[in-house]
Amino acid sequence: MRIVIRILIFLILAVPPTVSAQTYPNKPIRFVVGYPPGGGNDIVARLIAPKLSEGLGQPVVVENKPGAGTNIAQEIVSKAAPDGYTLLLAPPSVVINKFLYKKLPFDALRDMTGVSNFAYSPNIMVVNPSVPAKTVKEFVALARAKPGHYTFSSSGNGSTQHLSGELFNIRAKVKTLHVPYKGTAPSLTALISGEVDLSYSNIPATLAHIKSGRLRALANTGAKRAELMPELPTVKESGVDMEIVTWFGVMVPAGTPRAVIDKLAGLLVKMPYTPEMKKRLHDLGAEPIGSTPEEFNKQMHSEQSLWAEVVKVSGAKAD
Repeated sequence: MRIVIRILIFLILAVPPTVSAQTYPNKPIRFVVGYPPGGGNDIVARLIAPKLSEGLGQPVVVENKPGAGTNIAQEIVSKAAPDGYTLLLAPPSVVINKFLYKKLPFDALRDMTGVSNFAYSPNIMVVNPSVPAKTVKEFVALARAKPGHYTFSSSGNGSTQHLSGELFNIRAKVKTLHVPYKGTAPSLTALISGEVDLSYSNIPATLAHIKSGRLRALANTGAKRAELMPELPTVKESGVDMEIVTWFGVMVPAGTPRAVIDKLAGLLVKMPYTPEMKKRLHDLGAEPIGSTPEEFNKQMHSEQSLWAEVVKVSGAKAD
């Protein structure tokens, strides 16, 4: 009898991962965002959450945990139970931060795994109208003639806006000086006022200012022209070998059962291509991706060499 009981106990202990995958989810899910409410990452998370909730049959609750360049949010998810009940809205900082910060209590690509890269958005290279350049080529000529004269703003040290400027310096062989601000809004305010000369900001934040003439767009940093601004060339088209986009992915703690990951991915891969979601993303200046877990993890690992180069050569440091 004791042997039978021991066998039953062993089987019960061995079953939970399979059972949890089969019954997942049976309680609310946390969706952690490393930024305050209102920004692009938060908006995308709040587009995803209700659709995930519909597909999973459980509430998906967005939790904003800003600070430390998204490291607070990343640590929460990387140390959470690997059961599919804690998700991260993953921006490029999950790859970048290991090169910007000397010591982190986690390794994002070791302690978490990708579910799907949902969408992406390029940054727009914009200048104050006082800068006498209407193209990237003209700006490069100006910057080479006056090394260190022109300044660029960003939403903060280590942001994709900051590193877009640093990569441009490297690839265009120019020297422009970085001026960090605490967020996109103050960064653009400084640019519009003439406090700085240029910036690399997202489409929704810059579009109205470009149309009003308060800013002049030179190029977008993506691999192709943006649907909202098809007349604007890419930086690469303009002669500088550079591509940087802000992407919005979903990650879970490493060790999460594959069946749970597949269930989440099954919804996320298709979701950005529905007519409603495509329109919402388009209005944000973003475009759908909907990658598989394998594609997203491969992408993140492949980007490490780029960010390592940018941080090392530029000397970029986190706050």
